Amino acid sequence: SYEFLKDIKDEIIAVKLYPFGVTTNSETGVASMDVDILRPVLESMEKLDIPLCVHGETKGFIMEREKEFLPIYESLAINFPKLKIIMEHISSEESVVLLEKYDNLYATITVHHLMLTLDDVLGGMLNPHTFCKPVVKKPTDKEALRKLALSAHPKVMFGSDSAPHQKEAKECHDGAAGVFTSPIALQVLTQLFEENGKLENLNAFVSLNAQKIYNLIPTKKQIELKKEEFQVPQSYQYKNEEVVPLFAGQTLSWSIKNVKVKDDY
Repeated sequence: SYEFLKDIKDEIIAVKLYPFGVTTNSETGVASMDVDILRPVLESMEKLDIPLCVHGETKGFIMEREKEFLPIYESLAINFPKLKIIMEHISSEESVVLLEKYDNLYATITVHHLMLTLDDVLGGMLNPHTFCKPVVKKPTDKEALRKLALSAHPKVMFGSDSAPHQKEAKECHDGAAGVFTSPIALQVLTQLFEENGKLENLNAFVSLNAQKIYNLIPTKKQIELKKEEFQVPQSYQYKNEEVVPLFAGQTLSWSIKNVKVKDDY
């Protein structure tokens, strides 16, 4: 595995670990989290400085799945101290606490976990377009995630986890897990950071921290936003496909002004 990873190192950013059967398209995921089974690959990744991204959930009770996975994160962090381990789309207060415990643990946070609680999924009428995995949780979890994101913590970065499931795949008896946020993510984050007086920390959360963590060369593309109301469409359509975004039909206070390429990097 070392030689294989060495050969493709310049072609990849990270390696993603999906535990078997815990989320969408994880039917061929990793069946065992035993460190001795994973050791050959993870030790090779340590040597090559390739980050490990993990969807950290078990198959336990839906609200406890991320919490139950935390001992596995600890085991990985202890056994592979030079491996960058990214706890993807964290959703719980307990994950925020664990982040500070090990130097080689990092985390991503999504828009929907910063903006929603379980009430938004099933507190009134069932809203399938806010159903995701890990599920959004309690108000205390949301507040802990917001505090972390707004602080521009150097080990934390934005992770979109945007899932463009077609409308009929969400509005059915066995609806798919995932929230479609990519067309509105930057507008929502800008509004959130502004409302909390932390607008100066936004760029670190959405861009700068990830560049450092993943050792990325920054793109020359620059996105400009303006303080102008944006009406979120009820849906986005491409050919015969229809996808419903988060906050469909609602009004945001920021809009994307333009996207341009800069030559002065």
